[in-house]
Amino acid sequence: MPEKNYICKDGDGNILVSIEKISEEELSKSPLFTHCLAVVKVGDEYLLGRNKWRNRYEIFGGCREKGESPRDCILRECGEELGFSSTDITYIGAMKYILKPDYFSKEEREELGGLYGISLPNIPLEEIYSRIKDKEEITELSFYSQVKDKEPIALIDEKLLEYFT
Repeated sequence: MPEKNYICKDGDGNILVSIEKISEEELSKSPLFTHCLAVVKVGDEYLLGRNKWRNRYEIFGGCREKGESPRDCILRECGEELGFSSTDITYIGAMKYILKPDYFSKEEREELGGLYGISLPNIPLEEIYSRIKDKEEITELSFYSQVKDKEPIALIDEKLLEYFT
């Protein structure tokens, strides 16, 4: 793939190719649909969570469970990782990736993931953290402005912040 034909490439060689303008229904039917991610804003700040296993800050989300629609997936993940079951949620589009072999697959592969924007009430981080159900995975919350250039942040996730303003 020519260098200029994608949005971002991370240090592991994973490539965020594009954000596709397909509907949630079309995404749900695609055999390439595997996960959903959410760019979360609290007021004017982007919220990130430190992932225990990858030891870096990331946006929120995770893998699709069998039979889940993209919206069902992101609502479940936000319930687990943020403790919110109903939020102001906006579907942005489908992220198209080329992913290198990892613990999900031994093969390089193309995947699609649903990208959402979520606005949370302007409440303290401590209150948001107290609602998290999956504290084994998300060990800390921080605003992007507080950790940018100071802590490791997933490069593709950092680029995805630009899609929810």
